[in-house]
Amino acid sequence: MNDPITLAVDPRGVATVTLNRGELHNALDGDSTAYLIAVLETLADDDSVKVVVLTGSGISFSAGHDIDWLRRQADFSEEEMSRDASLLARLLDTLDALPRPTVARVQGSAFGIGVGLVACCDIAVAASGALFGFSEVKLGTVPAISVPYLIRAIGARAARRYLVSAERFNAGKAKRLGLLHQVVELEELDAAVGQIVHQLLLNGPQAMREAKALVTRLSAQGVGPEARADAIATLTRIRQTPEGKEGIAAFIDKRTPGWLEP
Repeated sequence: MNDPITLAVDPRGVATVTLNRGELHNALDGDSTAYLIAVLETLADDDSVKVVVLTGSGISFSAGHDIDWLRRQADFSEEEMSRDASLLARLLDTLDALPRPTVARVQGSAFGIGVGLVACCDIAVAASGALFGFSEVKLGTVPAISVPYLIRAIGARAARRYLVSAERFNAGKAKRLGLLHQVVELEELDAAVGQIVHQLLLNGPQAMREAKALVTRLSAQGVGPEARADAIATLTRIRQTPEGKEGIAAFIDKRTPGWLEP
């Protein structure tokens, strides 16, 4: 049996994580969810990894919940149901908080928790034929675990529409809503992701981690004295790190910064 998740890391430190259940449209069950969490946690602790690309095998990015998993959950107790929901919440939180830039390479459609995965990545690029949506209300339930990330990505007003209506929307609409940053033809997808990865690799690894964490903190604080104090403290601290000093010195000296040297 193939691993439900595969990981490949190239010499540049680019890790490609692939949802590898193509025959099931990369739907997630308990085992594959736990596997994906373990892979992401490993990458979070590996300083040699500079960028993480999340993608899927086959024609779909992720169809959401595995049907057999849903079938088993029908007889779950409240405690068992809460345990599985907590597993999904841990997955999205781990991906969202990963201290590396993350790029969603969406080669096909994403539904339910699959949309949540896309929303948790820092940059999302999709093939033009991809579709997105949440069908949970048709089953008498809601995609509660993904909702906070969906609201952040597309706003509460749009989230209400697509959660309540269960309409599917195409990649162009997903880009206009803010779920995606770029839409290309399928044959152009690898080149588009490659260009983004190249751009990320030019940047200071620690600076990107700090920028990502800063956005998370300040988005919760809004604009005010607390946010300003956090921003001032962060800038002061980062400018005094070895990477910060090296980056400024390299700019002044018109040379390549140390993190780009072989």
